[in-house]
Amino acid sequence: MFKKGLRIVMAAVAIAPLLTGAAWAAGQMTIIVNDPSNPYWLTEGNIAKATAEKLGYTATVGAHKGDTNTESNLIDTAITNKSVAIILDPANADGSVGAVKKAVAAGIPVFLVNAEINQEGLAKAQLVSNNAQGAAIGAQQWVEAVGDKGNYAELFGSPSDNNAATRSNGYETVLTQYPDLKKVAQEVANWDRTQGHNKMQSILQAHPDIIGVISGNDEMALGAIAALKEAGKLANVKVGGFDGSPDAVAAIKAGELQYTVLQPVAVFSAEAVKQADSFIKTGKTGAASEKQLFDCILITKDNVNKYTAPFVLSE
Repeated sequence: MFKKGLRIVMAAVAIAPLLTGAAWAAGQMTIIVNDPSNPYWLTEGNIAKATAEKLGYTATVGAHKGDTNTESNLIDTAITNKSVAIILDPANADGSVGAVKKAVAAGIPVFLVNAEINQEGLAKAQLVSNNAQGAAIGAQQWVEAVGDKGNYAELFGSPSDNNAATRSNGYETVLTQYPDLKKVAQEVANWDRTQGHNKMQSILQAHPDIIGVISGNDEMALGAIAALKEAGKLANVKVGGFDGSPDAVAAIKAGELQYTVLQPVAVFSAEAVKQADSFIKTGKTGAASEKQLFDCILITKDNVNKYTAPFVLSE
C-alpha cells in the first residue's frame, strides 16, 4: 500500500509542472503600451500588469513606440502565446485597425486604453480620458494664468493620435472666446520633451513677444520650460501641460508650470483589465458601451499636495 501510494504521489508531482504550464498558457494577458520611457505609459503598463496578476493571470508588457509594424509583431506574439486577452494602447488611430482585426480573427478579445482607433465594433472596449473635458478645464486655467490679451503658441502632439487633435480643438473652443489672445504659432512636437524644447527655441526666435505656451502634454511642456529657462524668459511666459506626470507636478511645485491636467491612467488601465477578466469569464465586459470616457482632473499649486502617487490625486 505504501509503495502504491508513493507511486501516485510521484505521478502527481510529475504531472504538476505540465498542468502549471498549461494554466500559464491559458491565462496569459498581453499588455502593449506606447513608450515606457514616458512615465505616463510606464504607469499604464505597470498598473495593467499588476491588476492582471492580482486577478490570477500571467502578464507581459511590450512597447511599440508608435510604430505600427512593431505593434503588429507584438500582436503576432500574443497570438502565438495564446493570450486570453490583449490590453492595447494603439499606435495609430487608422494604422492600428489591422492589428486589432488580426487579434480578433484569432479569437483574442482586445481592450484599448488611452487612445482610440477609427473603427468601432472590433475592440470589446475603448477606455480613454475625456480629452475634450480635460482640454477645456486646462484652457480655462491657462487663461487665468496668462490673461486675456497677447500672443501665444501651442505645442501639438502626434498627428496620428486622435488625442492630439481632440485636445487642440478643446483648447481652440475656449481660447477663441478671447479675441485678443492670438495664436501665432502651432508646432508638432510628437509628445516628446526634446522636440518640445527644440520647437520652443524656434518659436522664440520667430515670436519673442509670446506670453504663454499651451501644450498637448507634459513632456512637450517641460521641454518648452527648459528652452524658456535657457532664454531667460520663463518668468514672462506661462506654460500649461496635460497628463499629470510626476515631473509636471514637481514643476508646478517649483513655480515653473502653471498647471497640468491629470489623466486618470491608473484608473482606466486597471478597469480595462477588470473588463477583460469579466469578458473572459462571462462573455460580457460589464460596461454599458464600447467607448468609455474618464474625466480628467486639474492640478494647480492649490491642490498639488494632494498628488499621492504617479497619476493619482487623492480627494
